Amino acid sequence: MIKYTFLFLLLSSMLFVACSNNQSSNAEIAKTVSVKESTSTTQSTSQRDTTGLLIFDTFEEFDYLLHQENDTTYVINFWATWCKPCVAELPYFEELHQKYKNQKVKVILVSLDFKKSLDKHLYPFLKKNQLQSEVVLLADSKTNNWIDKVEPTWDGAIPVSIIYKGKNRKFIGSDVENFTELEDILKSILNQ
Repeated sequence: MIKYTFLFLLLSSMLFVACSNNQSSNAEIAKTVSVKESTSTTQSTSQRDTTGLLIFDTFEEFDYLLHQENDTTYVINFWATWCKPCVAELPYFEELHQKYKNQKVKVILVSLDFKKSLDKHLYPFLKKNQLQSEVVLLADSKTNNWIDKVEPTWDGAIPVSIIYKGKNRKFIGSDVENFTELEDILKSILNQ
């Protein structure tokens, strides 16, 4: 009887350790995609997947992120893993996030990758690059219905970004050349 009790305790301990390690792994994945809970009170049917990535199936669910009325400055970058200029400028947004993370500045990287290819493209990209900025997926493929709602002058090409605080907005309709350019645009919003 003591022998079986010892064996049961040993197996239970091993199972507990295995489960604990799996939870750590899941936490690391969630940290890798760097998704944080939204502070908006707007109702949304968006959902987080098993990695913690916030997925917006429609633009209407996502739209509130473009219209926050508080004392935070938002830097929203539209990008995709298949877009070379987008990927090339991501380090500037990451640097901006790191430099201003203790201020009221929030960097949100809005992936326009296809929802059906998350496992093949977006998740591996996020894991490999360990982005620290908040990453969300806007999976609404009906871009012609919502591009002009983001910015009337936007032709649909990416990368593009919007930096705003309240009603003060700056649309960046092309790729950012370097960190200094991006930071200067942010400072112009912060100083108003």
